[in-house]
Amino acid sequence: MRILLAEDEKSLNDIIVKTLRKEHYTLDSCLNGDEALDFLRFAEYDAIILDIMMPKKSGLEVLKTLRREGNKVPVLLLTAKDRIEDRVKGLDAGADDYLVKPFALDELLARIRALLRRESGRQDHCYRIANLTVDTDARTVYRDEIEINLSSKEFSILEYMISNQGIVLTRDKIQQHIWNYDYEGGSNVVDVYIRYLRKKIDDNFSPKLIHTIRGTGYVLKE
Repeated sequence: MRILLAEDEKSLNDIIVKTLRKEHYTLDSCLNGDEALDFLRFAEYDAIILDIMMPKKSGLEVLKTLRREGNKVPVLLLTAKDRIEDRVKGLDAGADDYLVKPFALDELLARIRALLRRESGRQDHCYRIANLTVDTDARTVYRDEIEINLSSKEFSILEYMISNQGIVLTRDKIQQHIWNYDYEGGSNVVDVYIRYLRKKIDDNFSPKLIHTIRGTGYVLKE
């Protein structure tokens, strides 16, 4: 899952980035509202964490711009303001959740998981197709009740594919969703990781689930 963090307090920004990457989220981060809008114009995100008090453009200005443009991505607001009227103002502007500083990182992670579940329309954190089960919270994968060990990137790609099962995903879409702006690897990185995934979850099992759509990309389906 790809997340954008906009938080102008550098030390807190660094802590959140380190925490989310440890939890295997793909993350882009910035320090002001203008930069946040630049990121949002060139990439799709599963969720956004916005500090309200930022230079250049506030979190509320960024949020209002997003909603005005029809972008419905889930937004979690961070703020030092804990007055009821401030929370109401943020929620009325289109925020999905609100977290007051200082906060526990475990609570931040729990709220992000809840946002992502709500956006997917699911009540739990398990995806199933045929005899494949993917638990996105425990980060476990089973095929025919046999546990399969995946690397962080392999799991992220599988999670993205199974949450969009039956939908053809282009190579560009997969790469943009899984790798952040700092990535400078080869152009065939998606094909390489799809081969790794096939070897682990398809080669010794039936039915085959990862299918190539020639000239376009890949789809996970029975």
